[in-house]
This record gives sequence, C-alpha cells and structure tokens, in this order.
Amino acid sequence: MNIVLIGYRCSGKSSSGSIIAKKTGRTFVDTDGLIEEKAGSSIEEIVKISGWEYFRGLEKEVIKEVSDRDNLVIATGGGVVLDEDNVTSLKKNGFTVWLKTNSDTIKERMEREELFGNFRPSLTGLDTLDEVETVLASRNALYKKAGDLVIETDKFSIKEVANLVIKEASRRQPS
Repeated sequence: MNIVLIGYRCSGKSSSGSIIAKKTGRTFVDTDGLIEEKAGSSIEEIVKISGWEYFRGLEKEVIKEVSDRDNLVIATGGGVVLDEDNVTSLKKNGFTVWLKTNSDTIKERMEREELFGNFRPSLTGLDTLDEVETVLASRNALYKKAGDLVIETDKFSIKEVANLVIKEASRRQPS
C-alpha cells in the first residue's frame, strides 16, 4: 500500500512525506520532481514554454507510473485531483490523505519559498498569492472527494502531521 499526500501548494506534502517515508521504511517520491526529471526542466519552465495542458499530460504519465509501484509515500502536485484518472490510479493501491491548509498559511509559506528563489507558476494568470483563495475554492471539493483522511495542517507541526498520517495509515494497512 502507498501513502498518497494531496493538497494545495505549500500544504506540507513533501516535508511531511519525507518524514513519513523515513519512519515507515517506504520510498519517498515527489511527483513534481519526477515530472521535472522527465522533462529536463523546472515546472515553471515547462509551463512557460509548453503550457499547463502539456504539464498535466506529463503529470498523468508520472501518476500512472508511481501508482503501479508499492510501499511508497507519494507527494503529489496540488492539481493532481483535477483529473479523475489520476485519483483513480492513486487510490487503487493508496491511502490518500488530504493535507488541508488555510489560505493565510499557504500564502505565508509561498512568500517564504519565494525568498529562497522557489517560484511557482501562476495557475490563473493572477499573482500566485492573489489566486490562492480562488483556486482553493475550486479544488476543495475535489480534495475532499479524493481524500480517505483529512488533516488540517494549520493546527500541527510537520512532524505531528507525519505522525498522524502514519498512525492512520497503519490502521488501514492490510494484514
């Protein structure tokens, strides 16, 4: 069984996913990182040169590949839930956890990342910070539908989130 982390940008999927993998002996994979490897460029460059549709096609390929593996912790990109096939692939062998994060926390984390030179492409043509509420409003129902568990990350540290995911995943692990 895989542990699959879904949620908006900067919800803690990669940070908590790394901890979960170490503590459970699973392999950690970040689908955005795999997409960048496959394309040979950053997501920002992929989107700038080829557009979001091309990026989503690469994402779908990567999701199929990792979903066929076992014993992974998979940190997905924020928009993975936009494609039902992605969700179906991830859930066939995965326990899916929505790391739900409020817009203020997301904006704070994105601003911090930008200070370190990590920029994310706009999803709507608006400034990335200005679009957070709009995009969250359009995706929250999809995250809710896809998640087997919801953890509101604003209330917990990354380590606490990881421990909660591990605890719940162990309850659902087939014997």
